[in-house]
Amino acid sequence: MPDWISILILGIIEGITEFLPVSSTGHLLIAEHWLPKQSDLFNIVIQSGAVIAVIPIFWGRITQFFTRWTEPKTRDYLLKIIVAFVITGAGGFILEKKGFKLPEKAFPIGLALLIGGVLFLLVEFLIRGKKLSNEVTWSVAFAVGIGQLIAAVFPGSSRSGTTIILALLLGLSRPAATEFTFLVGIPTMLAAGGLKIFKACFHHGVNAPHENWSMVALGTIVSAIVSFIAVKWLLRYVQTHTFNAFGWYRIAVGILVLLFLR
Repeated sequence: MPDWISILILGIIEGITEFLPVSSTGHLLIAEHWLPKQSDLFNIVIQSGAVIAVIPIFWGRITQFFTRWTEPKTRDYLLKIIVAFVITGAGGFILEKKGFKLPEKAFPIGLALLIGGVLFLLVEFLIRGKKLSNEVTWSVAFAVGIGQLIAAVFPGSSRSGTTIILALLLGLSRPAATEFTFLVGIPTMLAAGGLKIFKACFHHGVNAPHENWSMVALGTIVSAIVSFIAVKWLLRYVQTHTFNAFGWYRIAVGILVLLFLR
């Protein structure tokens, strides 16, 4: 298979799964069982491209933090994003200092996908018929910060999936939960990605390892375009649908991984 086709496939996978609650890390690790393994730097760069691409979707909300920061509700919402971000950043810093490395075996990924799928179905059953709030509480903010750490430790659990599940359990509506977790995720992933790129390129003054930057650029552009489309679709989808479809999808993929990958 030509390299550019592999890169195209990986860019599409990253773009679709980065914000959808199905785990981009898990899907990329699964894809690498059949496709040529790429460097960590490649994966980080295309992930950052997927994240940057969705910023325009939330531009109205983001600009409010600058143009309407004097309003108590705006300051409160921004502060909750910051707190969730700080919780994740502090936890991530501790994990890095402890030398934590993501497991690359398929079994824990399949298990996390399966468990996450079951949890989505369970949470949707528990909140069925209940009136959900559009108000992000401090409990939700803390839970989202912790949820991002859980996803960082268990590949396949999904950052957005874990945080959305926790937000729904705490009574937040699907659209509000999706928006808040995405707004927390954007600075979190950009900060983590930026730090990893910096270390990869300039650690101890050593130049970055050899990369085919034309392929990196292709993967980044593809992931960015696909991510923008996927997030636009998801934000419309959650207005009128539950997350049950994602739950069943995760269960199916998780079972396939557990059965056929080692």
